[in-house]
Amino acid sequence: MYSFMNDYSEGAHPRILELLYKSNYEQNIGYGLDVHSEKSREYIRKLIGRQKADIHFIPGGTLTNLTVISALLRPHQCVISADTGHINVHEAGAVEATGHKVVIAASKEGKLYPEAIEAVLKYHSDEHMVLPKMVYISNSTELGTIYSKDELTRIHNVCKEKGLILFLDGARIGNALMSKYNDLTFKDIANLVDVFYIGGTKNGALLGEALVVCNDNLKEDLRYLIKQKGALMAKGFVMGIQFEALFQDDLYFRLAKHANKMAEIITGALTELGYSFYVPPCTNQLFPVVPNHVLEFLAQKFDFYIYKKIDQDSSVIRLVTSWATTQESVDRLIEALPKI
Repeated sequence: MYSFMNDYSEGAHPRILELLYKSNYEQNIGYGLDVHSEKSREYIRKLIGRQKADIHFIPGGTLTNLTVISALLRPHQCVISADTGHINVHEAGAVEATGHKVVIAASKEGKLYPEAIEAVLKYHSDEHMVLPKMVYISNSTELGTIYSKDELTRIHNVCKEKGLILFLDGARIGNALMSKYNDLTFKDIANLVDVFYIGGTKNGALLGEALVVCNDNLKEDLRYLIKQKGALMAKGFVMGIQFEALFQDDLYFRLAKHANKMAEIITGALTELGYSFYVPPCTNQLFPVVPNHVLEFLAQKFDFYIYKKIDQDSSVIRLVTSWATTQESVDRLIEALPKI
């Protein structure tokens, strides 16, 4: 059985393991204050064009999301998310457990648009309701789609006009930036959002996300709040070393580009065989529509996620490629798919 279930089933890229091994007997300062973490910060600051950005390394995406949202909102404030957003669907109420409501807005192909944000603001009109103060988006989205520079700019503009914090979940930001449909850069993102993170867990690292705070007004006491949420690791250098390996050259981008390329090959084959897609394929997450009898056949050879049932005859499945997906495994999948 080969797994196309997710992009974190494998361990870590050999370059990361090599640097971890090489550094194994070093004695490092704890809590992300070590030389490797500082070097990683230097690489990232140069990449985003923000020398004053605060950068913190946090073990995982859910922990990053709940830490940021709970740290930056006052008790009566809420966060706006697409109905498909990770904080709404896949985090077991982690944000709500911190005391902040996730208010959902209608999305299109996994993306949030200014009109939906404004509709939420219009509805939450007085002190009897939670007060929207933050907008949460993901790039790429939970459906593998990406934001264009124009779309992100429009969201930035409405957030600035309404006094909202814009937070971008970048668990798969590498795949978004390496998409052949993308026109955003890291510098664009740093200029258009208040805070975002760069995902390592889903792009070649053993674990870790690099939280980047661009808005100076959001930096105060953040390390205290990260510690309070259990996200400030004593062995923070373990993540610092990994991001050092990812960003000392273009490894981070090459890994994401490889994952996208494997997905692109699958997309081409599926299209030729007559399959359609629930949303347009953009990155390393694919959502083909599959007849249920084919679904049962595929499940005997591959692991994948059933996203939703469309009707009695067909379902949408999710296929995810990773930095470690091989051409051989992709060929095996393609050969197993019958023509429709």
